[in-house]
Amino acid sequence: MANLRGLLFIAHLAIFLVALNLGLVDASFPKSVHNTWGSQEMEIQSNGDDLQLTLDQFSGSGFKSKRQFLFGSFEMLIKLVPGNSAGTVTTYYLASTGSKHDEIDFEFLGNVAGQPYTIHTNVFTQGVGNREEQFHPWFDPTASFHNYTIRWNPSEIVWSIDGIPIRVFRNYESQGIPFPNQQGMRAYSSIWNGESWATDGGLVKIDWNSAPFKASFRRFRPRACKWSGPVSIGQCSSRSPAYWWSSPAYSSLSYSQIGQMMWVQNNYRTYNYCTDFKRFNGIMPHECYLQQY
Repeated sequence: MANLRGLLFIAHLAIFLVALNLGLVDASFPKSVHNTWGSQEMEIQSNGDDLQLTLDQFSGSGFKSKRQFLFGSFEMLIKLVPGNSAGTVTTYYLASTGSKHDEIDFEFLGNVAGQPYTIHTNVFTQGVGNREEQFHPWFDPTASFHNYTIRWNPSEIVWSIDGIPIRVFRNYESQGIPFPNQQGMRAYSSIWNGESWATDGGLVKIDWNSAPFKASFRRFRPRACKWSGPVSIGQCSSRSPAYWWSSPAYSSLSYSQIGQMMWVQNNYRTYNYCTDFKRFNGIMPHECYLQQY
């Protein structure tokens, strides 16, 4: 009996320690994020589960997660700026700090009323990006909330919208291609003035008569491994059941998910860096020749 109690204690302790290392799924905005700039333009609503960012002629605004993470699933419900949003940029991304930072991006580039948003995605490793893919949404992203998810594990990064994968970036470190797996990242969101580049390469400027521009955020859910320094590199990539995102089931897309992604890419992808031969003078990044799903 004593041995049984000892085993149960060890099991409970292991579960407790794993739980300490996981991000809180149900934390409200006040508990899970800090304002980073434009505090007067950020409003927390609905008992902390909703948040609104505003851009006007004086300022935009942004927030970041209080914690850093290494691997997991990061969900946010977002409703974008309605009407004439040209020149505005709304963001949801993961990033570390420093000149050799890692970053995984969703950026939403506004447009004149009646024209589609551009969903801009990118991934940085050790400070180097240049891996952009862009899409037009197959829905109205301003009419209601949609779920934007980044799933990041030791095998791959998957960008999804409402559960539909739109892009994958696989880990090919074994072939000399850097992959973000050594630095903890925070989640960030913001709205800011990107009229110098965002809409038609900066040709269409913000119409301040349409201001203020408001983007809404709901139910930030980081189901992820908390970063505790270099020790987390091994811990957060564990195949433990608690770290479900690192399990073999999530090491690649299923056949049905591949079908969904190909439908999006064939019909709604508007830019793919891997087909921009002029940009790279014909010397394409090595991952462009490798399977990404």
